[in-house]
Amino acid sequence: MKKYFSIAIMIFTIVANVSAEVETTVGADVVSRYIWRGCDLGEAAIQPSLGVSAAGFDLSLWGSTGIVSAADTKEFDITLSYGIAGLSVGVTDYWFNVGPEPYGRYFKYEEGATNHVFEAFLGYDLGFASITWNTNFAGNDYKDDGDRAFSSYCEVAAPFSVGGADWTACIGFVPTESPLYGTDGFAVTNISLTATKALEITDRFSLPISAGLTLNPCSESAFFVFGISF
Repeated sequence: MKKYFSIAIMIFTIVANVSAEVETTVGADVVSRYIWRGCDLGEAAIQPSLGVSAAGFDLSLWGSTGIVSAADTKEFDITLSYGIAGLSVGVTDYWFNVGPEPYGRYFKYEEGATNHVFEAFLGYDLGFASITWNTNFAGNDYKDDGDRAFSSYCEVAAPFSVGGADWTACIGFVPTESPLYGTDGFAVTNISLTATKALEITDRFSLPISAGLTLNPCSESAFFVFGISF
């Protein structure tokens, strides 16, 4: 799997070098709690990001580190995607410092002994709403009986504006049994409503702040999360 990602990154580099338009993005979020697809992954965290895009391709790095408890899971993700006319396809390599590999070694990819999870996704943006389907195809994603789970997650998100803020409403579900999402079969795991607004610090500087409610009917959980983006 490491070999395939190396080839993908090499292809992206070649495309970027021959393209006249290359864009780099750098950022970070600070969140009061790390909630992902309706799942609780830890307390307050800082989540840096770095991306390079060219000719429809996008290579992004994203991480999460807890700032309250040292016991919180650390995460590092690499995503390679391609988008055209509202359609996007891609692959993400998720890595966590916990899992089958007790020391969290990043470069260990052996089947059944890796902390990586590999996911493929397909999405389409309709403008008024977007839909994305994600399925794990390799790495640390197994059922209790040892069979591969192929954990999947589908989400529909709709953006809109109200009262000077940008809002997003979304609903996400897991179609089959998945220990990763804590489901025994089909289950809605994410119903959320988030608002983002610019907090003006000076006449020339502002910070995007967000607040969002997330409900997980499957785990009977509710979260209210605040975030700041840099």
